Amino acid sequence: MEPVVDLVYFNAGGGHRAAALALQDMLQRQQRRWQVRLVNLAAVLDRDDHFRRLTGLAPEDLYNRRLARGWTRGLARELKLLQGAIRLLHGPLCRRLQAHWLATQPDLVVSLIPNFNRSIGESLAAARPDVPFATVITDLADLPPHFWIEPTVEQHVVCGTPQARQQALALGVPLERVSLVSGMLLRPAFYALPPLDRGPERAALGLDPARPTAAVMYGGQGSMEMLRIARSLPDLQLILFTGHNVELARRLRQLDASAPRLVLGFTSEVPRLLRLADCFIGKPGPGCLSEALHLGLPVITFDNAHTLPQERFNTRWVRELGVGLVLRSLAELPAAADLLIGRLDEFRDRVRWLDNNAIHEVPELMAALLQAAATRPQPAPKRLSSPGVQA
Repeated sequence: MEPVVDLVYFNAGGGHRAAALALQDMLQRQQRRWQVRLVNLAAVLDRDDHFRRLTGLAPEDLYNRRLARGWTRGLARELKLLQGAIRLLHGPLCRRLQAHWLATQPDLVVSLIPNFNRSIGESLAAARPDVPFATVITDLADLPPHFWIEPTVEQHVVCGTPQARQQALALGVPLERVSLVSGMLLRPAFYALPPLDRGPERAALGLDPARPTAAVMYGGQGSMEMLRIARSLPDLQLILFTGHNVELARRLRQLDASAPRLVLGFTSEVPRLLRLADCFIGKPGPGCLSEALHLGLPVITFDNAHTLPQERFNTRWVRELGVGLVLRSLAELPAAADLLIGRLDEFRDRVRWLDNNAIHEVPELMAALLQAAATRPQPAPKRLSSPGVQA
């Protein structure tokens, strides 16, 4: 009988769902004899869709709309409020999830989300104590306490950087439950890429083959910050990825500029189109940065009051590796772009040292967990300790 593997995600920000889809794609390509299911945690916890019926929105939509508008200041305080609410609702969350695991009978649960891993881990242990629980951190580092890593839960932690591994060990996760892989999960389409002749490809899209070119990206929701970036760089050829943000794409196409511009909505052609650029400009998201660097593009990113709290380490990581420039404000961008383009070869040499194969490594770790679980004696399920609210 095929093992059942659940990949837990939600749609807040898009990166967690993208990581789940990337992993599902790779597992299918590898022809693993597993039944792989995508589990949207929001749908499990609100299976009757009460939140949408009350507000007209999915829970993740509020967060995604803020990202699209660039309204990210103050999210560190709001994260603490969210985590407090999760602690207050821990008992009901666990009971809902325990019922889900009992009904769906997974053989391995892999979380690709933060904040809810205590609830996922404890409910799974109560319903299916023989089933391993792993968390693949889709950030370059944790944001403790209670963000990605929950040392009180039997949680196998998969880390994409040495910093995240050190954090897991410092928080008390046993060494045998911590694994280090070589980066973030990228779609298989970012590997084994065909040869690319950039000149004709640029020309076919209305770009100047000879001009230095920057790719601008702010995740799948885009951000109005891209409008300000485009205004500050009228003389630099830009490929602007606006994702699902239709209004942003419309306004970018209306901007005057002396250099050619290519404005793209949501596209599955990101690996090919990114390779047409010389460098990357955008938010310090782990997905955006990892995609650009994997394709050889040095980066320019920002560290200021608008930076998401879980992405602040990423800017330090860029500085320490020397693979790009980190700016405090948009006013620094024109000079920084000139500097980076003038020293492209130097930055590219550093970028080449990165070798991210996490999408090939994580399936092997999953297989090892399934194999270990198959050889262990199976304990009996247990009930959660209390039907009341647990903090």
